[in-house]
Amino acid sequence: MRGCMDRILVTGGAGFIGSNFIRHLLNQTNCGVINLDKLTYAGKLNNIKDLRLEKRHKFVRGDIRNRKLVDSLVRKVDAVVNFAAESHVDRSIRTPRVFVETNVLGTQVLLEACRRFGIRFEQVSTDEVYGSRVEGSFKESDTLNPSSPYSASKAAADLLVNAYYVTYGLDVTVTRSTNNYGPNQHPEKLIPRLITSALRGKPLPIYGCGENVRDWIFVEDNCRAIHTVLEKGRSGEVYNVAGGNEKKNLDIATEILRRLSLPETMITFIEDRPGHDYRYSLDCERIHRLGWRPRVAFQEGLQKTIDWYVANKSWWRPLVE
Repeated sequence: MRGCMDRILVTGGAGFIGSNFIRHLLNQTNCGVINLDKLTYAGKLNNIKDLRLEKRHKFVRGDIRNRKLVDSLVRKVDAVVNFAAESHVDRSIRTPRVFVETNVLGTQVLLEACRRFGIRFEQVSTDEVYGSRVEGSFKESDTLNPSSPYSASKAAADLLVNAYYVTYGLDVTVTRSTNNYGPNQHPEKLIPRLITSALRGKPLPIYGCGENVRDWIFVEDNCRAIHTVLEKGRSGEVYNVAGGNEKKNLDIATEILRRLSLPETMITFIEDRPGHDYRYSLDCERIHRLGWRPRVAFQEGLQKTIDWYVANKSWWRPLVE
């Protein structure tokens, strides 16, 4: 267990997972939070509007590649948790350079600042760095085999984190989670894309034949995992985080339509994307030994998510229209 952390820098804190993590910290700890976000299309002030009057939360608009800005913030905190990243596979196929610049160079800037000031660093990564497998589950020690520019950039960032641990002795950890879902997720992601399409009476697009398998974790469970690793994780270690909910994409679409009392004929199959991984699956024994387990069952989390999008059309309609 590490000592008390009075202030934490959360990068990408206006994004989906980052904003939920900040709420988790403010609700579960007494620490202050500096929230650094560039406010790209996925990072929205709307995601943190409820925190405007929270005295322990300070928002700073800026880019993690800005060394001067990053140094000025890192020197004020006890730890950095890095959510800031370009994170959509389809976008990475179209514009890979942006992903390398943000996910790799940006992470290096943060690491260098943490090295300079002796600050704890946690990298929030993804199961996609391992690539695909038909059977079994990936362990943290397995070879990285990314398939897309997005996952390759995240894998490169993870390796940089490890290099700063080995070379400089920096106190670092990495979490690699399966697919997150929950309220206020950008509708470019699978579950909100299917929900918002259904609510608009539009076809639900499914790549290929819909047989690709993902493990799903409710965002609040992942936030608890990230916090657990921040406090209890062993320096230099990677921790897999999964919800234990492996589902085919087609089954997700079918279940959403069933819950909205809409016909399955709304599902439309589209051309598969290049290099589409078949299945992700993680072995989570390492983080289980820290005492973490997911709490939100998939059926419960999916209904919460659907209910939120039904009740918050003004939030997501401008993003899809």
